[in-house]
Amino acid sequence: MAGLDKGTPTPTEIKLHQKSRVMEILYSDGKIFQLPYEFLRVYSPSAEVRGHGPGQEVLQVGKKNVEITGIEPVGSYAVQPRFSDGHDTGIYSWDYLYLLGENQERMWQEYLKRMQTAGASRDPVAGAFESRPKSK
Repeated sequence: MAGLDKGTPTPTEIKLHQKSRVMEILYSDGKIFQLPYEFLRVYSPSAEVRGHGPGQEVLQVGKKNVEITGIEPVGSYAVQPRFSDGHDTGIYSWDYLYLLGENQERMWQEYLKRMQTAGASRDPVAGAFESRPKSK
């Protein structure tokens, strides 16, 4: 994976909001992105999701309630989240997270359109991953 693009701002803070399932990233240029866990999961940069070339992307379904159970730094250029569905191979560079933040609305709409075309659901399939009781 390529290192950091010299022109991309770097995060000054990353917060995981477990109740709302949002990763909040504050960048050095003052931008703040709030990226839902589901959005991060369905746009994972891993080969498992993106495939090994154009047209090989794998549509991620049933990820509406996915959580981030942990996050590890990768050098000084990325983080690697662990998701509640067992996915943990995506390495999210600062560049990629910034791109997701800048293009979140368009990318989310594209995802919803692909889901609709496939007749798929964002809702988890029973037994697909452990569901926890809602906190009050």
